[in-house]
Amino acid sequence: MNFFLLYMFFMGLFSLILIRKHILLCLISLEFVVLSLLLLIMTFCLMMNYSFYLYLIMMTFYVCEAVLGLSILVYLIRCHGNDFLMSMFLW
Repeated sequence: MNFFLLYMFFMGLFSLILIRKHILLCLISLEFVVLSLLLLIMTFCLMMNYSFYLYLIMMTFYVCEAVLGLSILVYLIRCHGNDFLMSMFLW
């Protein structure tokens, strides 16, 4: 199970590094990394018999990160008309 979660994590990082055209694709691969980390924390808490407070705190941070990413995406689409990553660096 842990090998699968590590595989998910590294495939998310690999896709984040390779797919750099659209911000939406970068956010999706970043959320894939976050999902694998949340599953890894949950299995750690289950195996070590810890409480899930760490899981809830990390989930709160990841939700805030997702909201900030979506707000950047909406701002970029309103200002530039597209979600290309390279259009941010043209000004």
